[in-house]
Amino acid sequence: MGQGAARFEDLIVWQKAHRLVLELYRASETFPRHELYGLTAQIRRSAVSIPANIAEGFKKTGRPDKARYFNIAQGSLEEVRYYMILARDLGYLADGESLMHDVVEVSKLLGAYSARVRRSR
Repeated sequence: MGQGAARFEDLIVWQKAHRLVLELYRASETFPRHELYGLTAQIRRSAVSIPANIAEGFKKTGRPDKARYFNIAQGSLEEVRYYMILARDLGYLADGESLMHDVVEVSKLLGAYSARVRRSR
């Protein structure tokens, strides 16, 4: 896969996922100090997993392997979605609408990319 993409960094889905990680790191800097090893660490860990699994899946040669890594990225994205809801409900995430829009965008791109991988020969 990767039509026209020589490196995982060329993939729009990876670029958007990476940008989401950077935004979540910035947003989570304002979380309470007592959440450093709790919610802050969890949201960051799951966010980093998204582009990391896209990158790893990009280099896999077999279609099932590629699809598995993209599926793991999708799972991590849903985990991020939940942590964002939790952070919002706890009052830690003031303006999560823009971030949630980014989560939805990455989800759509990742879903389309995954479907293309599954259909490819």
